[in-house]
Amino acid sequence: MGQQEKMYDLIGVGVGPFNLSLAALLDGFEQVDSLFFEQNEGFDWHPGMLIEGTKLQVPFLADLVTMADPTNPYSFLNYISKNDRMYQFYFLQRLDIPRREYNDYCQWVAEQLDSCQFGKRVTGVRHVKETETYYEVEVTDLSTNETSAYRAKNLVMGTGSEPVMPKSFQGLPEKDVFHTANFLPNQERCRHAKSITVVGSGQSAAETFRELLKEQRNCGFRLDWITRSPGFASMEESKLSLEHFSPDYVNYFYQLPQKQKDEIFASQGLYYKGISNHTINDIYNLLYEYSIGRDELNVGLQVLSEVNDIKQKTDGTYELSCYHWQKKEEFTHESEMVIAATGYKPNVPAFVHHLEDFLEWDDEGRYKVTADYRLKQQKPSENEMYVHSGISHTHGVGSTNLGLAVHRNKVIINHLLDREVYPMNEKNIFQSFTV
Repeated sequence: MGQQEKMYDLIGVGVGPFNLSLAALLDGFEQVDSLFFEQNEGFDWHPGMLIEGTKLQVPFLADLVTMADPTNPYSFLNYISKNDRMYQFYFLQRLDIPRREYNDYCQWVAEQLDSCQFGKRVTGVRHVKETETYYEVEVTDLSTNETSAYRAKNLVMGTGSEPVMPKSFQGLPEKDVFHTANFLPNQERCRHAKSITVVGSGQSAAETFRELLKEQRNCGFRLDWITRSPGFASMEESKLSLEHFSPDYVNYFYQLPQKQKDEIFASQGLYYKGISNHTINDIYNLLYEYSIGRDELNVGLQVLSEVNDIKQKTDGTYELSCYHWQKKEEFTHESEMVIAATGYKPNVPAFVHHLEDFLEWDDEGRYKVTADYRLKQQKPSENEMYVHSGISHTHGVGSTNLGLAVHRNKVIINHLLDREVYPMNEKNIFQSFTV
């Protein structure tokens, strides 16, 4: 294993939107020598769900830099300008932008940042105490399979989330049973199926169902949507409700006892797990159009129903064992393809657990996090581990919201440089969450 002698001020693990934002904001600071590693070959944000017509769920102002510095060259408006699309965007007259465009914008930024290195997987981290203390970061170059060790005074974890597949869905042919995260690579296969069932609810389920519904009449497949939820609930998108995605609410939530935090977070699903109103409207409008002059839609929407098991039949199709939890009745459902819209969980790399004797963990096995996004350590150290991923239990409903990414990075940069590089406003919203 090669040893890099240079000592970096900060090494980032993962290059998703949060760490990419941090890399872009740090690009102008000569006093911070940073490096960010990403195992994928390039930046790609949820590529399996970059469906044409889907929109980013936050305004374009929640880009990588604008909420900290609107004059930063990595702003979305500068991206539009550099790509000669300013008038087209001006006439679009929208705050929301296509999800595919957000991905393209992030790729444009990533390609300009020498600090972001792709095709490099972080496989290990250890805290070293020698004449000086630092983190040794083991990195494998996936193109050569060579491993090198890098040294850093501080780390920042931005490893995002990973798809969750129920245990009963695992081990089945992935061409037939897959997560919505892999929808686009399997879309052509869907077009030739005789029947497709989407299991779960939320935005990803709705967008997948809508895309399939648009093609259902021409392709001829049976299309079903099953959810254990009482209904296909709309996301809470009123303007005052959106103030929960503010620094003010994050600060309020953080001060609460952990048990109360867990109870509150469990009740806030419609702030981040519901379906956007425009997506529900699109689906209903399609269903209404398709119902004109037809006896059979060949489409089913089933609520209040859990899918407890799935088995492959001898003819290659699948039998889903379902349970209507209000009526307490079991039933079966058959489908040639099954798409799981069963959510995501924080991606906590294995090497983080190798630091169990170094970090503090709560009773649920979750790491503890300070208000300014540092992992709490069992003993004080000069070397910090900042974190973007897996902090919903400490910082609440806005932890994965892109609108708070820049604010979080402002906090991290201020702490890293030990001065107020970016002013932190105490009041950002109209309502108060405390007295």
